[in-house]
Amino acid sequence: MSSLDNNLGVVFLLSLTVIFALYLTNDKKHPPGPRGLPILGNVFQLDPDRPWISYAKWKRIYGDLFQLNMAGQPILVLNSQKVVKDLLEKRSSIYSDRPKWLAMNEMTGCMDFPLMRYGELWRRMRRASEVPLGVKMTSNYYRVQSDQALVLAHDVLNQPENWKFHVQRASTSIILSIVYDTPPIQSLSEPSVQFMDHLINRTTTTLLPGSNLIEIFPILSSLPLFLSKWRRDAQRDFKMFTRQIENMFLPIKNRFDKGEEQPPSFCAILAETQMRHRMSDLECAWLGAILYGAGEETTSTALGWFLLCMILFPRVQEKAQEELDKVVGRARLPSFSDMKHLPYIQAIVKEVLRWQVPLALGVPHVTTEDDYYEGYLIRKGTICIVDVKGLNRDPDIYGPDADDFRPERYLDEEGMIKDETSDGHFAYGFGNRICVGRHVANNSLFIAIATILWSMTISPVKGVDGNPINPDLEGEPGFLWRPKPFSFSTQPRFDDAKFLVQQARDDIN
Repeated sequence: MSSLDNNLGVVFLLSLTVIFALYLTNDKKHPPGPRGLPILGNVFQLDPDRPWISYAKWKRIYGDLFQLNMAGQPILVLNSQKVVKDLLEKRSSIYSDRPKWLAMNEMTGCMDFPLMRYGELWRRMRRASEVPLGVKMTSNYYRVQSDQALVLAHDVLNQPENWKFHVQRASTSIILSIVYDTPPIQSLSEPSVQFMDHLINRTTTTLLPGSNLIEIFPILSSLPLFLSKWRRDAQRDFKMFTRQIENMFLPIKNRFDKGEEQPPSFCAILAETQMRHRMSDLECAWLGAILYGAGEETTSTALGWFLLCMILFPRVQEKAQEELDKVVGRARLPSFSDMKHLPYIQAIVKEVLRWQVPLALGVPHVTTEDDYYEGYLIRKGTICIVDVKGLNRDPDIYGPDADDFRPERYLDEEGMIKDETSDGHFAYGFGNRICVGRHVANNSLFIAIATILWSMTISPVKGVDGNPINPDLEGEPGFLWRPKPFSFSTQPRFDDAKFLVQQARDDIN
């Protein structure tokens, strides 16, 4: 045998060795996960209504990081604080994109800020939002938040059976005022509210799994317009939505252009800084509308869970009221000047958002580059989902009582907030995508909770047998984790409470 043949034989054996080694390493490169069906992968193994139940089961088997195959799309599930910080925060530059969401992006012109792809437009919108929603500007919104907290307390005290309407009306009034300087609404049937509800419902239903075949089979996006009903419908909605939201923003912009005085609002500040951030009128109009939708939905959902918690945990209610009596007394209502002296109320806000997080799985992130983490290859285009509900109940973070509703976990031995710089939960997202309106949201929740607990005692209703009827802890499936309908009773907490609330309510008008 010639030396050439020997060399070819060596090369052949080396090639086989390399191929075999690559095969073995490839098998170990990707994060572990459950085996699935051919083509469809793990589609039918995931609980569609409560996916965190499936995630918790798989975490016990595969650990803090595992990967699913959803009909060819890799889904990386992050199940620990360390993994979330390592990837979504420390490597946020490549973990901050969003899924393509073809139908939703067509319907919003790719201008739904929280769901927008990570790029130049997102960065401009983020910078434009940080000033009007930043900590330094939050005091501009104290008045409307305090007024609507009082109206909410008055309405819930007098009509607890209609609590859901009262919560939605107050939350909508607050966010409309903050974004557009719109007067408080009296009815949820007002045209502006109906329109915004329609916009929210269309975007959220479009995001639900299975709502659009285009998301499952993206190849359908190449079909011509006359064969793409989903695209015709989305383009029709985009024109209709744009016309309405421009009518909400442009009057504010025009007043600024004319040099007219107007109260501070998100859109007023946006009009003032528009040129600096290189934002078009269209982009400003969409940014305001989308932030309205995001703020109203999450605040009203959190307040619903708060009311439910007060029924189930009377000890927490009593302890909060003891703090209110000590700091505020019974001659006046709570105000934002009391906030730093009401750490237990602040802790309730944190615990509500931890214990029943409105967005149980947050909003998915997508990788923009291949990445390696702890020996695993995470490919470009991988969708990363954080099991926020699981993290918020993680015993490794919150201790063995993580499933309990216990605001004290946020307080030190002196009864003060342990860490003023931390939310103490994962409800507001991660990394570059953390919620830009979280300071405003925390303030709305704080003053509403303080005012309600100052003025009334919340108790479960009783059945025909005289026993209390406790609400269901299971939420309604959907994009937001909302409480199921429940009832409670209220009574003034002390003799003058109802009179003082009514008097303050009358002074608002």
